[in-house]
Amino acid sequence: MHEMALAESVLGLIEESARREGFSAIRAVWLDIGCLAGVEVEALRFCFEVVTRDSIAAGARLEIADSPGQGWCMKCSEVVRINSRVDACPRCGGHQVQVTAGTEMRVREMEVV
Repeated sequence: MHEMALAESVLGLIEESARREGFSAIRAVWLDIGCLAGVEVEALRFCFEVVTRDSIAAGARLEIADSPGQGWCMKCSEVVRINSRVDACPRCGGHQVQVTAGTEMRVREMEVV
């Protein structure tokens, strides 16, 4: 389950920010996760709760916003919205779509004390 590693990485970013910025606790963290990132959101929520116990982020609220997938259709030379890596181009129906967005996961914001 790579969601555990992702949750641990988020906690690492939080702890690094706390050392650098001098805050003592975190109330909430907002993540942007692309719909093509391959992240199971409910598993990530569970893992985040587990890895943050007894940490600076214990009890912190995890807010997740999903961002859409996007690709470049080589056949019609257009940027198109996609929901899966295997989607056909919604304009021409071709399957030569190269993913250009929607695979990211980033910490967007934190509410700290």
